[in-house]
Amino acid sequence: MRNFIVQIMLTLSALAISLMSLFAQTDGKKVRIFLSAVSENEMLVEKPETVFKFDYETENQVINVYPEFKYQKVLGFGAAFTEAAAVNFSLLSPDKQQKVIDLYFSKSGLGFNFCRTHINSSDYGVSEYVYVKDGDVNLETFNIDRERKDILPMIKAARKANPELWLFASPWSPPAWMKDTKRVIQGGRLLPEYYPTWAKYFSRYLEEYKKEGINFFGVTIQNEAKAVQTWESCVWTGKEEGEFAANFLRPTLDQSGFDEAKIMIWDHNKERVMERARESMSVPGAEKAIWGIAHHWYSGDHFDNLRMAHELYPDKPLVATENSGGGSVIGAENWWGSVERYAKETIMNFNNFTSAIVAWNLILDQTGGPVHNRNLGGSAPIIVNTNTKDFSIRSTYYTNGHFSKFIKRGAVRIGSSTYNDGIKAAAFSNPDGEIIVVVLNTNERETNAPKLRMNNCTADLKIPPKSLMTLVIPPVDSSW
Repeated sequence: MRNFIVQIMLTLSALAISLMSLFAQTDGKKVRIFLSAVSENEMLVEKPETVFKFDYETENQVINVYPEFKYQKVLGFGAAFTEAAAVNFSLLSPDKQQKVIDLYFSKSGLGFNFCRTHINSSDYGVSEYVYVKDGDVNLETFNIDRERKDILPMIKAARKANPELWLFASPWSPPAWMKDTKRVIQGGRLLPEYYPTWAKYFSRYLEEYKKEGINFFGVTIQNEAKAVQTWESCVWTGKEEGEFAANFLRPTLDQSGFDEAKIMIWDHNKERVMERARESMSVPGAEKAIWGIAHHWYSGDHFDNLRMAHELYPDKPLVATENSGGGSVIGAENWWGSVERYAKETIMNFNNFTSAIVAWNLILDQTGGPVHNRNLGGSAPIIVNTNTKDFSIRSTYYTNGHFSKFIKRGAVRIGSSTYNDGIKAAAFSNPDGEIIVVVLNTNERETNAPKLRMNNCTADLKIPPKSLMTLVIPPVDSSW
């Protein structure tokens, strides 16, 4: 008994020493602040530092950070290499093209390192296309010549700027002759007899890109697997996705030398992400074949659905594959509305176990296109004027920067809490121990003398109304 008591006292003593060490290391640490706000004329502006001071008394107006609570790892940030983006990129002069690449992919820019592209055409492009001729079950006519013109050069330029760029690809529709409707638009379903051919189609796509020196991190089985759209679309049930992954796509990729290529399911709105994951994973062999679960933002918040999906399948990463803020490029930009929507979506996705954030188009033109089979285009962080052959940067570019410029691949989300529903925050520990906290204030007024609190030390903050800030805290050695 005496030895037990001694051991307990030694343990408590070691814990007290560790805690005092954390207090001492945090006290005096300077916190860098980067701010965007309605009241600012510029975005992502560095402001004067604030300093941590030992403070055991403060109770109210606190944003807490808890490095000892560790959650999912961050895979990266990015957007999509659509044909629309690539066509607009091709309109720019070589020096402007390089500026756009640097803005997105260099370390001095957004540092994008996790991006998407499409298998066959998507809705954002000049027209519909596939890689084979009708009825070619053996895929003897397979070629990606269409994409050698614009998409491949843009991807290669991005990879040159950032060799750590990971890519994944999504199909919007199989060729029409493989579907029950005999058309690539307005939904329809892949006929079961073409499951083997469609699986081989994926591997041929990866093979052709590999010949161009481009390897892929993974694929999703179907973009928006429940949507019947006026553009390219195809409907799958969760069970069908599970069967295709387990019995066709995974074996085909493995046999073709793409055993490291990851498979993601759903790739659609958050409101059904848990149910779809459960349905797909119930297929024998599917849970082993499926690496992760992809989701979009379009049907509302439903962040709890992400949490439930994670609780059911904690080893399956969640990836936001269209983390868009919505809206159109046409007309005057509601710049703060775009900032707030995108920042809230990103913070809450992370706080509910999402591991990567991928926006939609990298570049669009002044009409929100080019698009086909629809009336209006959307928006993008960079807009090309097809008349002047110049580009402009929109507010969502800097919103992305509040996250991607500071949160590194391999970072771990850590514990945090806020004092007000209008204040959203997410915190991360980078691989080098640096801590990043992103704070969104959706309130209409400035908060009253809030503080950032960590290791029983606090730092004074000034959070303007309608603002977004990134806080950078130097590493604190910890035995947690």
